[in-house]
Amino acid sequence: MESTSYWQDVMAADYAVPHDRALTDLTEELVRGLASTNPQIRDALAYPTLATWLERGVYDDLLPGFGDGLCAGLAYGLGEDGTDTVFRRSFTALTLAEVIHRDNAEFLVHDEVVMRWGDRLATWLLRERDLRGYVADCGWAHAVAHGADAIGALARSRHCDAGVLRALLDVLADRIVKDTPYRWVHEEHDRVAHAVMTILHRNMLSSDELERWLKPIAATAAQQPIMHETLPEWPTPNVFNARGVLHVLLSQLAIGVKGFPIPGDDDLFGRPIEARADLLLMVTEAVRSSQPYIYRPAPAPS
Repeated sequence: MESTSYWQDVMAADYAVPHDRALTDLTEELVRGLASTNPQIRDALAYPTLATWLERGVYDDLLPGFGDGLCAGLAYGLGEDGTDTVFRRSFTALTLAEVIHRDNAEFLVHDEVVMRWGDRLATWLLRERDLRGYVADCGWAHAVAHGADAIGALARSRHCDAGVLRALLDVLADRIVKDTPYRWVHEEHDRVAHAVMTILHRNMLSSDELERWLKPIAATAAQQPIMHETLPEWPTPNVFNARGVLHVLLSQLAIGVKGFPIPGDDDLFGRPIEARADLLLMVTEAVRSSQPYIYRPAPAPS
């Protein structure tokens, strides 16, 4: 973005769309800003402006093309690790979540378009290698958290049937157990678990399906260190990440979660999760098995 003062003036004017430039040019500059290594440009100007304009309907007539254009950013530098390209990918996902939220609110896009965006998001999230949370001097990268937010937006979509929701859960499970050198230490567990809770509140999946989904996460969390003369650092990142998600999911199931201040979320999260009791037992047992030297064994059946 060439002039931060220009966009600061836009923000000061309550994000009113300027009339001195074409919307296409303004949008291209904002999208470029999503890739900035300067958090004042990326987090404080580009993303909130795009999110506000999406919420206010500025792009309603352009939403399919806008979302397709954003998806190109998910492939930018994909496969790199520790480079600046992660900011574009991660903030593209976060902005695409806003696009999906807009369609969820106003019913603007055909199902095949949303499914196309979902395929691109899933492919990116599973192939993303750079899982840094906070980057010194550059601010938030947060690919896992932003990816989970985007999956959560998809999970709210009227276009998602039970099969799609199962697929979204599988994407999250694969991301949780995937080998990585990164431990999630910036609330990624919370955001991933909240995406799972969003799917659960749709009440489209059976307890048997949820048990199948949970198995690889529980198995990863239950891994124990192999004793050598020199003990390895433990837990490994993927075991750490799986255990963290299980602990947070157990808390969210026990306490309950709320949605975002967006249309439809009060109704969605106000519905009881029909499989809650069964899933609470399953997640409790997975947590117990992950650290049997800490947790009491399950009581014997009477």
